[in-house]
Amino acid sequence: MRLPLLSCRDAGHRAAPSGQGGGGLVSSAQRDQAVAAAETVALVLDEASPLPESADDVEELARRLRGHISQLGLGVPAGAPALRGAHQLASEGVPDGYMPSRVHLVKLAEATQALIKVVRAHDLVSAHPMRRRRWWKPQINALRGAVFAVALACLVVAASVPRT
Repeated sequence: MRLPLLSCRDAGHRAAPSGQGGGGLVSSAQRDQAVAAAETVALVLDEASPLPESADDVEELARRLRGHISQLGLGVPAGAPALRGAHQLASEGVPDGYMPSRVHLVKLAEATQALIKVVRAHDLVSAHPMRRRRWWKPQINALRGAVFAVALACLVVAASVPRT
C-alpha cells in the first residue's frame, strides 16, 4: 500500500493563498484539519481500506495520525480526557511485530476519531457567540431620501440668499 505524502485537498489548501481575514481563519482551519484527520482515520478504520503492507506504511500512517492529534489538540480545551489519551498514545512508539503494530495503529486512529468528535463539539459550542446589540441599519432608499432632502434644503438656502 503506497500512501501519497499529501492528499489532493492538502496540496490545494497549501498551494492556494487564503483570502480570508484573521477572524474566520482559525475556525475554517480547524474544520479542514478535522476533515483531513477523518480521511486518515478512514484509511485505518474503514473496512474497505486495505491493511498496511509494510512497516514503513504503518510508520507513515502513525506519523500522520500523530500530526493530526497535535494539530487538533490546539482547538480542544487543555483538560479534555480525549486529548490526554490521544497524546499518551501519540507519545508511544510503534511496537515491533505485525500484530502489535497494527493494534497500536487502530488505537491511535480511534483516539484521533474521539479527538475529532471533541473538536467538532467544541466548534459547535463556540460557533454561537454572545449576541451583541446591533445598531439599526437603514435601508438604501432611506439613505437616498435623506441625501435628497439635504441637497434640496441646501438648494433652497442657496436660492434665498440675496445677490450682491
